[in-house]
Amino acid sequence: MFRRIYAIFRARNIEFVRDRATLAWNIILPLALMGGLSLAFGGGDRNEYTIGVLGDPISLTDETHPFLETRYIEFVPVDNLDDGQRKVARHQLDLLLRLDEPPGYWVNPDSAKGYFAERALLQADAAVGGRMHKENIEGEAIRYVDWVLPGILGMNMMFSCLFGVGYVVVRYRKNGFLKRLRATPLQPMEFIVAQVASRMLLVLTITVLVFTGTHLLLDTPMEGSYLNLFLIAALGTICMVALGLMVAARVTSEELAGGLLNMINWPMMLLSGVWFSLESAGTFVQNLAKAFPLTHILDSSRAVMLDGASLADITPNLLALAIMSVVFLALGARVFRWNPL
Repeated sequence: MFRRIYAIFRARNIEFVRDRATLAWNIILPLALMGGLSLAFGGGDRNEYTIGVLGDPISLTDETHPFLETRYIEFVPVDNLDDGQRKVARHQLDLLLRLDEPPGYWVNPDSAKGYFAERALLQADAAVGGRMHKENIEGEAIRYVDWVLPGILGMNMMFSCLFGVGYVVVRYRKNGFLKRLRATPLQPMEFIVAQVASRMLLVLTITVLVFTGTHLLLDTPMEGSYLNLFLIAALGTICMVALGLMVAARVTSEELAGGLLNMINWPMMLLSGVWFSLESAGTFVQNLAKAFPLTHILDSSRAVMLDGASLADITPNLLALAIMSVVFLALGARVFRWNPL
């Protein structure tokens, strides 16, 4: 028995080592992730808090207020008061500060980071006479669970679409199922469309059930149209499935497919604002995030759920998802391979 177990164990290890592409991806993937994270979030001391300052904080000197000397805080300019208040309410900023007359600040009472940022501000302000006064956030403050719900749903959609389709297609190709399909009149685009429709039905059903359950149990806000939110989910699902099919269009190894999909999943999950806002990440990272479908899904869904955005407001995000879907489907159909060799 042990000899048979050892024989299977040894054969599987040899198979893995001989798969040069898979072995390379298992080495390159963690290195690439660490390099990407260090590029995006490195650069010296890490800023734990993000404070918005009405005006340009770069033009202010440290003598303006001692709070500006506080370490581990990123001060970002905010041009519009209403926009700054909305970002504080949505947990995109931990605190909004006004240094001109009359000096004051806005903070979300449900933000843990906002609480500690407020304590640091008041302590620094006490040293110069305690002139700061707290002002209420206009509108209802948003809980973190309200803000993060679209991120959780989008992340679940991403994994379901990419891995649910990518692994299936690779397995079909590896066991010869696609080779047999090639003998039929079925075209690559027809096969891809069928996969998109099947996964779309499954993912949308699960997403609707999860959203309904959390909305009822947690009383999460829904300010906009349910139809607009469903449109975002449908178009986002199509885009994610098309991306998974494009990745799996020629791959013959499940391990290699997993490496490629993880190479897409992790940067997308980290840079699309699933768990935290990218307000202090820098212009380069924010622009890079727009290249990911998940960013447009989350931005538009949060706009609908939290701000009551209309269809016209989310049209740029929907157009981006539509264009990406067409590109991914076209490329997937163009390079699709039936045979495993």
